[in-house]
Amino acid sequence: MEYVIAFLYTTALLFIFMFSISQLHLTWYYRKSKGGPTQRPKFDPLNAPKVTVQLPIYNELYVVERLIDAIAKFDYPKRKMEIQILDDSTDSTTKVIANKVRSLQQMGFDISHIRREHRTGFKAGALQHGLEMAKGELLAIFDADFLPKPDFLLQTVPYFEDANIGMVQTRWGHVNKHYSMLTRLQAFGLDAHFSVEQQGRSNAGSFINFNGTGGVWRKTCIEQAGGWSADTLTEDLDLSYRAQFKGWKFQYLEDVVAPAELPVLMPAVKSQQFRWNKGAAETARKNLSQILKSKWGITKKSHALFHLFNSSVFVCLLIAALLSIPMLYIKQLHPEFNTLFNLGSIFLLGFFSITYFYWIANQNITKEKPERYFFKLFPSFLTVSMGLSLHNSIAVLEGLFGFKSPFVRTPKFDIRHSNDQLRQNIYIGRKISGSTWMEGLLSLYFAFGVISGLLLKDAGLLIFHVMLCLGFAIVFYQSVKTVKYAT
Repeated sequence: MEYVIAFLYTTALLFIFMFSISQLHLTWYYRKSKGGPTQRPKFDPLNAPKVTVQLPIYNELYVVERLIDAIAKFDYPKRKMEIQILDDSTDSTTKVIANKVRSLQQMGFDISHIRREHRTGFKAGALQHGLEMAKGELLAIFDADFLPKPDFLLQTVPYFEDANIGMVQTRWGHVNKHYSMLTRLQAFGLDAHFSVEQQGRSNAGSFINFNGTGGVWRKTCIEQAGGWSADTLTEDLDLSYRAQFKGWKFQYLEDVVAPAELPVLMPAVKSQQFRWNKGAAETARKNLSQILKSKWGITKKSHALFHLFNSSVFVCLLIAALLSIPMLYIKQLHPEFNTLFNLGSIFLLGFFSITYFYWIANQNITKEKPERYFFKLFPSFLTVSMGLSLHNSIAVLEGLFGFKSPFVRTPKFDIRHSNDQLRQNIYIGRKISGSTWMEGLLSLYFAFGVISGLLLKDAGLLIFHVMLCLGFAIVFYQSVKTVKYAT
C-alpha cells in the first residue's frame, strides 16, 4: 500500500510539474512578443461589414438593461448593425427586455427580441438559433455581465479584412476588481490567462480560444466548423478547436479591453468555475484523438493538450494534497523513501515557473506598484485555489467520465464600484451542498497534517498543509455565509 500511495503522489506531482513547465514556455513566447509596436488595421466606414451583436440572456434581471444600453452606444454605422437579444429567461427579465427593445426600435435600431419555446442546448442552442437568422457576416457576442466600450467594433472589425481570420478575441476587464479580496483574486487569475496564456499561445502558433464573450466571429467560420454544439458546457472552447482544425486563424487583442462584472460571492464563483472546468474536460475528451492523430509538431500538440487538460491540475493537486499526510508517516516508517522525497525538490522548479508566469502577467497588467500588488495577492491566490481543488476536481472528473449536467448560470448583482452594496438576490440558493461540507472537513484534515508535521519534526510539507488548511477553511466559510443573500 505504501508503494501505491507513493506512486500516486509522485505521478500527481509530475503532472503539475509538466503543466508548470508548459506555462513557463508560454511565458517565454509572451515576453518575446513585447519588443516592438504592433500595426493595427484602420476602420473604413464606407466598407464596414454588417455586424450582428448577439446577447444570449437567461434570467439576468439585475444587469440586462445596462448591457443593452452599452450596445446601443456602439460607435458603428447604425444601418450596418443588427442586435439580437436571445432571451431564454423564465422570470421578469423578459419584460425588462421587451420594454427596452421597443424603446430602441423607436430610435431606429435594428434590434429584435428573440424567444424560444424550449431552452434546448442552453447558451449554445440560443446562439445557434440566432446564427440561423442573423443578417450580419460578423457576429459579436456578449454575456449579460459585460459592458463593452463604444469603440469595441471599431477596434475589432478591421482585422477581418484578412480572409483567413475566423475570430477575434479581446481581453476581459473588470469593472469591480477592487470590490473585495475575492474579486481581486479572480482578476489576478484571469489577467494571467488573458495576457500570458492567450497571447503566448498566439505567438507560439498554438491554438487559442474564444472565451464565450467579448469577441467577434465570422459567420462563415462558425458554419464551416459545424455550428454551435451543446454537447459540452464550454461551447466556446469546443467551437474554437473545431474551427482551428478547419484551418481558420484566430486573432487575440490584448490591448483591447471588454469590461465585465466579476462574481462577488463564493457560490457564484463556484458555479462559474464548475462550468469552466467541467466543460474544458468534456472538450478535451471530445477532441483528444484528433489532436493525437494530427500532423502538428510536438510543441503545438503539447500546448493543445495542456490547454484542454489544464483543469486536470486540480485533480492532481487534490490527490497530492490528500496523500501528502500519509506520506509523512510513510517517510518515518520507510527511510528508503527519503531518496524519493529528495528527488521531489525538483518540483520546486515547477513552483518557480508558476510564480514567474503570474509575475510577468501582473507586471504587464497592473499599472500601479505591480510588485507590491503581486506579493500581496499571489500567496492568497494560491491558497484559495487550493481550497477550490475539491469543487473543481469533481467538475473535471464528471467531464472526463461523461457525466452530463445542465448549464448553470453565474448569478450577477450589478456590482460595479467598491461602495456598491450587496443585496438579496433571487438567483442565490439557500441549500449548502455536500461538497461545501466536505471542504470544511478537509480544512480540519489538513490542520491535522500541520500538527503531524510538528509532532514528527518534519517541516517539509508544513507550509503546504497550512495553505491547504486555510484555503479550504476560507472557501467553506465564504460558501456558507452567502446564504443570507438568498431570497
